[in-house]
Amino acid sequence: MYPIVDLVEHQTIAAVQKEEDMERALSGEVNIVFLLTGSIFNIKELVDRIKAAGKHVFIHMEFIEGIAADRSGVTYMAKHVQPTGIISTKSNLIRIAKEHQLMAIQRIFLIDRSAVARGMRAVEQSMPDAIEVMPGVMPRVIREITNMTPLPIIAGGLVVHQEEIDDALRAGALAVSAGTSSLW
Repeated sequence: MYPIVDLVEHQTIAAVQKEEDMERALSGEVNIVFLLTGSIFNIKELVDRIKAAGKHVFIHMEFIEGIAADRSGVTYMAKHVQPTGIISTKSNLIRIAKEHQLMAIQRIFLIDRSAVARGMRAVEQSMPDAIEVMPGVMPRVIREITNMTPLPIIAGGLVVHQEEIDDALRAGALAVSAGTSSLW
């Protein structure tokens, strides 16, 4: 089995895009936070706050100001910030995170059939702990992806209603990341 499956206690994941939404994520029922904001100056503090609240935190490498989405950036995260893991669209960062014993979520955008094929090839090369498929409001495609890989699927993007979360979960997603704080 995949270790990330054991982390998921609440099937909605707080995708924190602005620091002002942090308190809602910390006080909400969710137990996993996707951190899509921050900078080299405050990322350690943000991660420590999330961990102190008893939650797991995954940092989206491409969204943190002042820390490059490269080998050194992932190494810095692993050694100094110490999140549960990272999220990235870049397969090489997924592999580097795994080298540093961080969990890793590969984010893929499902815009057409060729994007699905490219995304699945990238996943085969990087071997992440889970795949985040975007947008997450496509139950039929989520079901297809779950049939293509044994990896846990996290649906995300454009999710604004509980019904969309329920649809993605019924389609086979392990969890759903949502930026709408009322869903946390």
